[in-house]
Amino acid sequence: MENYVVTISRQFASFGRSIAQKMSEELQIEFYDRDIVEATAKRMGQPIPVISNEEENSNSIFFRRKYPLGMGVANIQDEIFNVQTNIIRDIAKRESCIIVGRCAGSVLKDYAKCLNIYIYAPYECRLKNCTESLQMDPKVTKKMIKEIDKARENYRYRYCPEVANVYDGYDVMIDSSRFGVDKTAKILVDIVKSTLLT
Repeated sequence: MENYVVTISRQFASFGRSIAQKMSEELQIEFYDRDIVEATAKRMGQPIPVISNEEENSNSIFFRRKYPLGMGVANIQDEIFNVQTNIIRDIAKRESCIIVGRCAGSVLKDYAKCLNIYIYAPYECRLKNCTESLQMDPKVTKKMIKEIDKARENYRYRYCPEVANVYDGYDVMIDSSRFGVDKTAKILVDIVKSTLLT
């Protein structure tokens, strides 16, 4: 059977990664998230924390330290994106899988068997997820939600030129707070089976 790919984009604290993990167990395919960061770091000869912190954040301390006048920042972000693009395409050629984040839906837009999913949740639910499930400080959580959402939005608009608004490029958008992790995963697995495995 031809390989298929599920890409998952998600709002911070919507439990998108947990849902991807559940889906991978049910579908018996790998899911890739942090593995892409590790592979990028290896190919670029950089420490994993550097790639992890810099891939969506051009205002980071590392960039400011390395390029105090702001020169070269875009080039380094572009290099990270280009390396990750090659890694994502290599994975998609090799096996059926789930890929979390990193504009994978756009990277694989010409890929025949690909389903692009966006997982979101209302702000108050995401705040609750962080403070109750992850035991985070509410003030820290509010700041993180705002900053990470903005960083991901900017990253997507920068590297997905075909995207005109938040809805473009997705086949399915689902509110994880409505169904919870397990049921959201089950709904999405059923959609994958009915669209990609027939």
